[in-house]
Amino acid sequence: MTDRRFRFGLVTGQPGPASHWAGLARRAEDLGFDTLLVPDAAGVQASVPALAAVAASSSRLRIGTFVLAAPMHSPGRIAWETATLDQLSEGRFELGLGAGRGDAGGTAELLGVPFGSAGERVRQVGEAIQAVRKLFADGTFTPVQQPAPPIMVAGSGTRLLRLAAQEADIVAVHTSSEEELRERLPVLREAAGARFDELELSVNVFAIGDGPLPEWMRQFGIDPATARDNTNPAVLTGDTATVVDTLRRRRDELGLSYVTINAHALEAAIPVVERLAGT
Repeated sequence: MTDRRFRFGLVTGQPGPASHWAGLARRAEDLGFDTLLVPDAAGVQASVPALAAVAASSSRLRIGTFVLAAPMHSPGRIAWETATLDQLSEGRFELGLGAGRGDAGGTAELLGVPFGSAGERVRQVGEAIQAVRKLFADGTFTPVQQPAPPIMVAGSGTRLLRLAAQEADIVAVHTSSEEELRERLPVLREAAGARFDELELSVNVFAIGDGPLPEWMRQFGIDPATARDNTNPAVLTGDTATVVDTLRRRRDELGLSYVTINAHALEAAIPVVERLAGT
């Protein structure tokens, strides 16, 4: 379905001083990861300064937000910070956007911004993308990557995925089963039209291997009791060979070539990345 090579991203929100981010950036780069991504959520360090530390400590590694909740940030500030991070990284930034989790009302209150309905938040994602591209096109802000850094939109709902297919460069699809993932592809194909083959499709992985799954995964819609036998795209089970075969099959059948991996699974991911990165 795609002739894209595999890319791997490391997703981490573990807080620490600049030296922590520097060490993590160098390790991710040495291990063959393509990107280092930082979440946008209360309880972790702010993504923009953390990514600036990563940019200063790496030379090849791309950096990105995973993902900025558009309702929590003004479109103009998103454009400003995107241009800044792209300049600091010398053209290695990727802007990840989302509509915010449904339970993020407390974070919105903390930041003093309204938290609208699901439909309103999807609209805000579109407005952020439009603002970024407009402010770059008219020269208000000037990123290194022209006309703009790649934009990822992550989500699971039909409205957000349609927007992603129409406007984004990378689409991160979140589902609870591979069957549901297959059902999302026609939605993306229809919405993207002629540009479908230009999209890079992504999935986020929280765990690799057959060990026990932590209970905190429930907040991301993952039931540790049922996420087995590679039925949930977010949990890769089996030995390294099985995981490698599963990812190859999903790329061949579903077009998923960009795999982002939670730092919780870093050690288990190392042999997988070694086998597949860039192939």
